Amino acid sequence: MAADATKREASAAADLTERSDKRSEAEPSRKWERRSDARPKELISAALQLFAQRGFAGTRLEDVAAKAGVSKATVYLYFKNKEDLFAAVAREAVTPTLEQAEELVDAFHGPTADLLRTFVALIERKLDGPLPALIKLIVAESGNFPKLAQLWVNLGPRPGLALMQRILRRGIERKELRPFNPEHVAPLIVAPIIMLALWKQALAPHTDFRLNPHEMLTEHVETLIRGLAAPGAAAAGDEDSPMKALKRAPRAGARRKP
Repeated sequence: MAADATKREASAAADLTERSDKRSEAEPSRKWERRSDARPKELISAALQLFAQRGFAGTRLEDVAAKAGVSKATVYLYFKNKEDLFAAVAREAVTPTLEQAEELVDAFHGPTADLLRTFVALIERKLDGPLPALIKLIVAESGNFPKLAQLWVNLGPRPGLALMQRILRRGIERKELRPFNPEHVAPLIVAPIIMLALWKQALAPHTDFRLNPHEMLTEHVETLIRGLAAPGAAAAGDEDSPMKALKRAPRAGARRKP
């Protein structure tokens, strides 16, 4: 009986060891899979930092790989070349914001003045993200790499300006704004944002002259609203509404209710 018990204990121990070995073999695989899912974002983040510091020409894929803590071969698993990586950086910087802005416009039912305020407030928040570094990069490198400039225009300015034109047409159709050409006015909305982005990247770190982005953009949008308002139109919304509307606005990728 003692011998039988010993055999049973040995068998149980062997079975436990076998299951433990299988778990050990599976866990690295699952860990690698989770890590693999995170790789593109890590590479994009590393690339943005290096592009901003060294420019497009001065950034090598092996430098991106080293900063992300992977081999150069790993970069090629996700991006076919440096241009492809740059495209991913640009999409990551602007596409989620444009999606959120489009959802905001779709769902907004208040005065167009409030929609303009909310739209500018949304873009203002992006001045604390990767957008300024990307804008500086495009301005600096577009002459040497015109394909990058065209890619950027297709991803950011073209759809962004089209959305602004849509907001302005909405105001004209609702008789809240006077008649004008939205195609010509839309760039005026974004111009100070581009200036602030370039200032933050190129001048603010090296001078003692300071700008207040929030106050500047608040005065900018109020000046626009007053200048574009239709004669005799109702009061132009509520200046306190932008942050309220942003809190209600759906986030990019959120499902809309049917």
